[in-house]
Amino acid sequence: MSECENDPAVFSSDTLPSDLRFMATLANGYLGTRIYSDVIHMNGVYNGEGGNCCRADIPSTVNVRLTVPDESTAKKTYTLNTRTGTFYTTKETKDFLVTQQIFAHRSHVHLMVLTIYVERMAISKKPFTVEIKSLFDPHSQNIDFMRGQDFMEAMYIHGETLIPEVKGAARQSVHMISMPLPESLTLLPNEQSGSWQFLTAVADTEEQVKECFVEGQILVQSDQLYSSHVSAWAALWSESCISLRGCSKLNQALRGCLYYLFSALPPDKSTDFQYIGLSPGGLSNGGNGEDYFGHIFWDQEIWLYPVVLAFYPRLASILLKNRIRTLPAAKSIAAQQGYLGAKYPWESAVTGYEVCNEDIYGLEEIHINSDISFAFQQYFYLTQDLEFFRKEGGWDVVCSIAEFWSSRVTWNPSEMCYDIKGVMPPDEYQSDVTNSTFTAVGAKYSLQFATEMASHLQIEVPSEWMEIAKKIKVPFDPEKQYHPEFDGYKPGDIVKQADVVLLGYPLMYPMSPQLRKNDLVMYEPVTDPDGPAMTWNMFAIGWLELKDSTRAQQHLNKCFTNIQEPFKVWSENADGSGAVNFLTGMGGFLQTILFGFTGFRITKNCLLFDPIIPEDIDELQITGINYLGNVLLFQLAKEQATVVLTQCYEVQGMALEVVLRDSGEIFVLDKDQPVSFRLGPGKIQTRCHTDSSELSTKYYLGNELCFLL
Repeated sequence: MSECENDPAVFSSDTLPSDLRFMATLANGYLGTRIYSDVIHMNGVYNGEGGNCCRADIPSTVNVRLTVPDESTAKKTYTLNTRTGTFYTTKETKDFLVTQQIFAHRSHVHLMVLTIYVERMAISKKPFTVEIKSLFDPHSQNIDFMRGQDFMEAMYIHGETLIPEVKGAARQSVHMISMPLPESLTLLPNEQSGSWQFLTAVADTEEQVKECFVEGQILVQSDQLYSSHVSAWAALWSESCISLRGCSKLNQALRGCLYYLFSALPPDKSTDFQYIGLSPGGLSNGGNGEDYFGHIFWDQEIWLYPVVLAFYPRLASILLKNRIRTLPAAKSIAAQQGYLGAKYPWESAVTGYEVCNEDIYGLEEIHINSDISFAFQQYFYLTQDLEFFRKEGGWDVVCSIAEFWSSRVTWNPSEMCYDIKGVMPPDEYQSDVTNSTFTAVGAKYSLQFATEMASHLQIEVPSEWMEIAKKIKVPFDPEKQYHPEFDGYKPGDIVKQADVVLLGYPLMYPMSPQLRKNDLVMYEPVTDPDGPAMTWNMFAIGWLELKDSTRAQQHLNKCFTNIQEPFKVWSENADGSGAVNFLTGMGGFLQTILFGFTGFRITKNCLLFDPIIPEDIDELQITGINYLGNVLLFQLAKEQATVVLTQCYEVQGMALEVVLRDSGEIFVLDKDQPVSFRLGPGKIQTRCHTDSSELSTKYYLGNELCFLL
């Protein structure tokens, strides 16, 4: 394998992984496929009822194998270029170079493209023929496809999923038009090179798929199909990136994580489809019996959302809007279980009803509710987008979750506190426990944030919410000075994954450095070494908070065993088992850099930072951090930090400044004017703090300044 030391964005190898589950994936938020897989998946298209619900398989038109003369002597290379979101297979002989290129178009998201290039490497008057073996079969185990009338000499098939997610619901439609593949392609004696493009369009209506296919053909004819795709990826990387000098292995791992996460998201612009959300295995995976069936969990809000929010608040709002859309189903679940408000499912697909195939998780792993509320809270603190809560449904979710917790707690007269009984904590080795610490803190935050938001919106809510929040029991052992995972937890009991350590980050639960350390020391040796990939990143962030970069590095290094070569595809478990293209693990890894190395914390009034740069890193650069509609670039070296305001709004009283904690120095941030200071803790805030009345007149979202009517 070539490590591509000079280009961390390119992963190349002369062999394929022995387990083809670890092939690279291509996606654009609407379509996704794994290279050499026989299926494509489409955003929001699932088949099966309840716990049998999974992503529906659409037959892949880009699963093609090429054979060249002298195949056995040809040099083969397989390359994922994350810079352009493109996969290449090349076969080279002394006479010819054949390249097979595949991409899911980044901006024209209904298009999947296969291109074949042939180039002579030597002077020859002989024809050269490439044989094409397509594994396309216009049938599916999940969709009743039928052949329609050809369109523009291309095959048109359409069908509906077999079984709806909920009884009585409509089946989902899929329409696909694909250019036919010949059995071979020939470069004639008088031709030095040749290229052939094969276009596939997928949509949920006949009208739309035909429109998209025509758009694709126009791009082909104007020679803009690939260039427009490359331009879209270039714009994305210029807006948001994490890069470093000093550790090429880490740099490549970061690039891979960002690529797979970004490719699972839709473009950061208005789209013609409703994005459903992020599942642990991404859009390319999640068929029947694999990769959690493509369902959406807490993985989205806790492990992936923080990275999306920091770079793309608008996309973060789309993830939240899906929770708004499915609120009626969450309310129905709560009512069925005998509670007020809304209870979100542990696993969801399109409808918002529970699709987990084991009842215990849906009934007991209720921290999903507070995970969602916390995501709404972080969004508000980063954007001050009050209209999102006032007019777009955000308040309804926050309020409904608070109502749920107010009815879910039980008063404990002997301890004069509120208990939360019968739950499963993030540590899924436990169930039916009382007062899961993580669940309790999340419930407390949900009630507090709902009360805070009600004040901004001038809505009256029950005063009991704050009283309950104040008295929810958060287990604490005064003798050992640590947080037990739940009432009755015995020190030494094995823990599946990150649980109590999440109190420090991302929840930022107030505690002394010593208590934070005690929690880390208590749970570090008893956390299952074979547990899921994201766990060790939370220990790393904890030790980075405490400025112990050595121990943090030990945990970060554990994550590399989950990265499967050569295309940097993560497995859920270190032995390669579990979900593949495991975005959850990648999200945790990215957070170690984005929030651990930098010390970024999104708070009510400011963006905190407290960077620490490990010994093997010379410089860390983060491009595209959003705060109140402004965009920031951070360069962090051993002794110095530099902040550049790359995009801003000239709004009176809302300019940003850097305030250093130790010295009290203040630096005003002016557009494109770097501000440098000695590495250390501080915050970024507005020069004139906005009071609650001003919040009702203006807010920031992405790169737009919006005024409320």
